[in-house]
Amino acid sequence: MGNNIRISEVKNFKESDGRQPFSAIVLLRSVSARTAKNGSEFLMLEFGDNTGTITTMCFEGSAIFNLLKNAPIGSGFEIDALSDFYLGRQSPKLENARMLSEDELEVVSANLAPVSPYDPVEMRKELEAFIESIGDEYLKATVKRAISDVGDVYFKSTAAVKMHHAYVYGLLEHSLKMTRVADALVQFYPLVDRDLAVAGCILHDIGKVEEYTQGLVPDRTRIGILQGHVVLGYRIVRKAGIISGLNSDLQERLEHIILSHQGELEWGAAARAATPEAIFVSSIDNFDAKMGAVEAAIANAEGAEFVEVAALRSKVLSTKAIHDKDDTSSKK
Repeated sequence: MGNNIRISEVKNFKESDGRQPFSAIVLLRSVSARTAKNGSEFLMLEFGDNTGTITTMCFEGSAIFNLLKNAPIGSGFEIDALSDFYLGRQSPKLENARMLSEDELEVVSANLAPVSPYDPVEMRKELEAFIESIGDEYLKATVKRAISDVGDVYFKSTAAVKMHHAYVYGLLEHSLKMTRVADALVQFYPLVDRDLAVAGCILHDIGKVEEYTQGLVPDRTRIGILQGHVVLGYRIVRKAGIISGLNSDLQERLEHIILSHQGELEWGAAARAATPEAIFVSSIDNFDAKMGAVEAAIANAEGAEFVEVAALRSKVLSTKAIHDKDDTSSKK
């Protein structure tokens, strides 16, 4: 497995460079079978490592067609490809693929799964400090017990499969960012109980530790499909609150945050937010999820001026604003 390059290097190829052969060690992140106009079958494939992803195709009749069609999501591959472009976007031509053995995959796995860009140790310390800042001892005990019950997977889990924070430590990053926002904004909304809002931000997505598999390429589990993270999270938090002796009013309000944080029934909420804290947490969740989706899309913009953000169903400018200090000062 020598002379392989990272996907970030593949993304640096330019159309003007001509076709460039390359080899890479990647994970199979998605595969879908489609039918061409002539009736033949082809595969749309997404491969990636922890520096990015590429999309390519494999056509029926290829020597590797059946291998790729039947490969489980999350399989490791060594691929040989030729850089190519279609309508200005990268569309590498896949020439060969070899599935890695379990031993080979274990050796290179640390370079394959995408991870949060932030230090997980520092994020965990900061989140635990927020937990300690909760004034109500029973509410604090409930948060601690809920996380203890699911274990360290809370601090490693993805927050999604595709849309936002879809990487290792994604749940921790998303929950921490929400808690930071809540802590900063709550002073402007006296109706919102700060302790309850912080607890809700930390626990709102805890059901995702059971909704998703925790492999190199996360997928939804059986119970995740049948019940979803809202119900799973409600069950975890309800049990933790009862054992911790949380009073019935706070218990009900905390459970309501979990059940309503998705915002709308059609988005997966079990109930519409109906308390100041639930409305507050749901709004922050929606905000951070959308910004996470924007960040992910821009990271894969491949130099395009605008990038499609599926979660927003719109395009977003992918380049940073340029501030001309001289021009700005002249207008004052």
